[in-house]
Amino acid sequence: MDVNPVPEKDPEDWTTGDEPMTGPQASYLETLAQEAGVEVPVELTKADASRMIDELQARTGRGADS
Repeated sequence: MDVNPVPEKDPEDWTTGDEPMTGPQASYLETLAQEAGVEVPVELTKADASRMIDELQARTGRGADS
């Protein structure tokens, strides 16, 4: 039985989702974007950055369950 101790909340439902992305998000996005060969928009919100991280993780294979 899979139990997720920290249920994921849709970024659309975050109360701070419309704030600018965090430093750690920007840093990780730069790493992922470099691997995927894409550019990261400068003015992403926290929610948009989270969605882009998910997309680029899928594209690059990073963050995949072992």
